[in-house]
Amino acid sequence: MPNTVTETLFKPFLHDRFLHILLLLGVVLSLFQPEKIIQFPQFVDWSTIVTLVGLLMLTKGVEVSGYFDFVGRKMINTISNERYLALFLVCAAALLSTFMTNDVALFIVIPLTITLKKLSTLPVTRLIIFEALAVNAGSLLTPIGNPQNILLWNKSGVSFIAFITQMAPLTLVSLLALLVVTWLSFPATTLKRLENNQGYPYKKKLLLSCLVMYVVFIGSVDLGLAVYGLLAVLLCFLLLARNVLLRIDWPLIAVFIVMFIDVRLIVGLGAVQGAVEQIAHLSSLGVYILGIGLSQVISNVPATILMINYVPANALLAYAVNAGGFGLAIGSLANLIALRMANDRKIWLQFHAYSFPFLLFGGLAGWLLLTVFTM
Repeated sequence: MPNTVTETLFKPFLHDRFLHILLLLGVVLSLFQPEKIIQFPQFVDWSTIVTLVGLLMLTKGVEVSGYFDFVGRKMINTISNERYLALFLVCAAALLSTFMTNDVALFIVIPLTITLKKLSTLPVTRLIIFEALAVNAGSLLTPIGNPQNILLWNKSGVSFIAFITQMAPLTLVSLLALLVVTWLSFPATTLKRLENNQGYPYKKKLLLSCLVMYVVFIGSVDLGLAVYGLLAVLLCFLLLARNVLLRIDWPLIAVFIVMFIDVRLIVGLGAVQGAVEQIAHLSSLGVYILGIGLSQVISNVPATILMINYVPANALLAYAVNAGGFGLAIGSLANLIALRMANDRKIWLQFHAYSFPFLLFGGLAGWLLLTVFTM
């Protein structure tokens, strides 16, 4: 048993190539800034890590309860057309992301989508890609849709409605484009149900416990008591379902921790610091292009944190960093979460075949909209 536990926990770390690349980058960057090694713990946004761990636990708990299987069968029986089912899930992901943040929306939609793989011939890998794009497009609408919007809203001083008003044009254009591409990418054929599409009892006690703990955990996060909420969730699973803790994607947590450190080390390089000081002197187009470009390199949340110290938290910056969520997978942390949850190596290449055209489209559309409505 101990060997099995050790293998389950540590074997995934040995096969995580993305984590290995980030670690190697961190080692190389540390050679140029060895004095910052002792500051590594301060570089990590631990509140984000705690929130991510709690959500991973709760989502895995619901998955282990079997409820996603139950809902998946109901869904397949109700919507048997591949195109309509894809449109429904893409719309659900986009809608949820507007008020639950993009990562939380993924924690709900993707496990359900993966369940459908066991029940039908639905191309799940492709659908997860579209769900990742959907949460990026949907979350940019509201101040609470994603972390960068929360920061921009707090710094801008505009009202909740005013923020939505300024982001609505890009949201509408992005979602319409996504729905058109979804319509074209999924045929209007009847899904073939697999043989195991039978009734399946789920573990109600575990499911209800997860739902209660979800409310407790989110409430704790809102009150600034995320650590206590995480301890409550951990205690719950230790008592009810310890196997849930073994099945969590722990390497994903490590990826986020190392990313925070790598980004701070990159920004700390002398050459980079000199360039950062020039941000305040850029033209509007320069700020826009830099926001998108930085998002592709260090992700859009760190890009926002960096740029907001030099330029106003207005629609220009908001459009740039949100459009920058498309493109490379690192452009948005939600992309990384979605691709990791898919557990399919092929999805990384396929994702970029769709995301780069959306980056080009979103970037151009965003600039045109800014020109028309704000400049």
